[in-house]
Amino acid sequence: MKYLQAIATPIFTMESFQDHTRDFLKNNVKRLVVKVGTAVVTRSEGRLALGRLGALCEQLKELNSQGYEIILVTSGAVGLGRQKLRYRKLVNSSLADLQKPQHELDGKACAAVGQSSLMALYDTLFSQLDVTSSQLLVTDSDFRDEDFRKRLCQTVQSLLSLRVIPIFNENDAVSTRKAPYEDSSGIFWDNDSLAGLLALELKADLLILLSDVDGLYSGPPSDPKSKLIHTYVKQKHQGEITFGDKSRLGRGGMTAKVNAAVCAAYAGIPVVITSGYVTDSIIKVLQGKRIGTLFHKDAYLWYSVKQAGAREMAVAARECSRRLQGLQSQDRKKILLDIADALEANEGLIKVENEADVAAAREAGYEKSLISRLALKPGKISGLAKSIRVLAEMEEPIGRILKRTELADGLILEKTSCPLGVLLIVFESRPDALVQIASLAIRSGNGLLLKGGKEARRSNAILHKVITSAIPDTVGSKLIGLVTSRDEIPDLLKLDDVIDLVIPRGSNKLVSQIKDSTKIPVLGHADGICHVYVDKLVDMDKAKRIVLDAKIDYPAACNAMETLLVHNDLSSNDGLSELILELQREGVKLFGGPRASNLLNIPETRSFHHEYNSTACTIEIVDDVHAAIDHIHQHGSAHTDCIVTEDQEVAEIFLRQVDSAAVFHNTSTRFCDGARFGLGAEVGISTSRIHARGPVGVEGLLTTRWILRGSGQVVDGDKGVIYTHKDLPLQS
Repeated sequence: MKYLQAIATPIFTMESFQDHTRDFLKNNVKRLVVKVGTAVVTRSEGRLALGRLGALCEQLKELNSQGYEIILVTSGAVGLGRQKLRYRKLVNSSLADLQKPQHELDGKACAAVGQSSLMALYDTLFSQLDVTSSQLLVTDSDFRDEDFRKRLCQTVQSLLSLRVIPIFNENDAVSTRKAPYEDSSGIFWDNDSLAGLLALELKADLLILLSDVDGLYSGPPSDPKSKLIHTYVKQKHQGEITFGDKSRLGRGGMTAKVNAAVCAAYAGIPVVITSGYVTDSIIKVLQGKRIGTLFHKDAYLWYSVKQAGAREMAVAARECSRRLQGLQSQDRKKILLDIADALEANEGLIKVENEADVAAAREAGYEKSLISRLALKPGKISGLAKSIRVLAEMEEPIGRILKRTELADGLILEKTSCPLGVLLIVFESRPDALVQIASLAIRSGNGLLLKGGKEARRSNAILHKVITSAIPDTVGSKLIGLVTSRDEIPDLLKLDDVIDLVIPRGSNKLVSQIKDSTKIPVLGHADGICHVYVDKLVDMDKAKRIVLDAKIDYPAACNAMETLLVHNDLSSNDGLSELILELQREGVKLFGGPRASNLLNIPETRSFHHEYNSTACTIEIVDDVHAAIDHIHQHGSAHTDCIVTEDQEVAEIFLRQVDSAAVFHNTSTRFCDGARFGLGAEVGISTSRIHARGPVGVEGLLTTRWILRGSGQVVDGDKGVIYTHKDLPLQS
């Protein structure tokens, strides 16, 4: 019952805090200003986007019926008028007129023609929905008149009380500015700044700026490296954002929207910039959903709390790890045994949460390989509990004396093992990885911060709760922190003073991003491009077993075979054909290098450096073992590579010369695993060349320190010290 009671406690995470910052949108908004830009109103060729406008009007009708007071600011008149006038000019021109240089149409004329068409369309759409709309055209100079402002507020209040939707637009046709579609001076200078001004004048609770992108990005949205900024923090983001081109049709673009949003937000009106292409984006914003970019005058406080929260979590993990290290070996062992018991006792709860994750992943259309990694299959929990008990019974790893040296008479130096400190593990898909990593961290005396994939959110939460409930108060449950928001990762990666090692387990993209974003040492591998080379002197039955196991036992694993290399001599007999046939019978899709593609009549691979993570692989023909080694060095990822041969001399050449973390002879690459290596479990497989390489178990999470015991000696310029540097036997 101890574990069940502990699990009933709600989990507060940084993600739930961030979601909480948008709760006010669900409860405190009655009057909102919605601004729709030209790029939303019209298509790329200038025609009206009737579908988007219809969806927008339907959203506003629904909100209007729910009691929201809605004020609409719309662009599009100039663009719509320009298209109409171009057509009119074309049909009224002679062939001779068309051959003359064509001048750009007057923007004021375009606005005058387009405005009536734009409003007629809104009136038609809203009338179909039984909603009444009204038009209010304003200019910059109008707002210089205090009486005008008062009358405007009174008029809008009267319209809203009658459930009429006021539709504002700048009256470009009579604007006093010389070029209203270019000029950026005055009280407002485009419909974005007009929307911000109206939000303040009319005392709105929220301003929503609809764009043709999902929100504000750190760079041009077309750049794959750009990231959506969920909450704009002036102190953080100002000067860090690279803006792309201005709007393709309107005057502003994202720069104008951000300027308007900052002005309104810091004057007390919250602002959200989000996509006008999404049919229910306004409704989602008012439901408090985390879409678009939020601007709020208190955002810097949330950011400070968020940063403090990340640091607090890391510092707490370090403090707990030091208390863990201070326990007796038997006490640390008991914690692991209690965790194993807790997992088995709560298997039913874990199963329910995991099944919910799997169902959600299927509904979201995730790939089968990811769903396979996500599911905790029958017997998995008992298997995890068993592996934890095995880990608990292993030799005590902390404080082991690795080397003893007599430096001088009565001066003994010991090199001992000790924990690294605090680990940050970022992993994808597999909730069982959380259990393995947590148990290894406890066994090695390290504090731990875990960030799992969002697809395993429920599974990770319940497993984290079960595990931390078994950690005694003398250590503290904050020994293992669960990070549930991806947005927390950048802040954690900055904490190189309190986090000692980052281990990413996931895609090449994930690993590369983390390596590029931190000063903290990173341990892991980006790719698992594993090779099996079948040499000419081979037992073909043995080769078939090894190749099939390496490919189909668990295709999504990082130690699964991705490339099969075959000696050229086997291509002239039935050996290769038999091997290919066996793979195809098992449903493996084959791609070939230039030689294998021609010989076997299979599609040519786009790249040898490719990790399929599925029932597919690349095949290539090589001349001999040296060519195989060269191919592996050129295209592999230094993870796990295997040779299948009965020629011991060739096997030794391969084993000595292939420069990978794990190199095998006559056995499946799938054996590259911490549990199978007898490490108890693994936090991942490292292809790094420092600290730890291959499957990383307890020893890979330890470092060393030196302990020197003396009897009053001082260096004193080494005058009185006679160095012996004698090796001494190790002691427990």
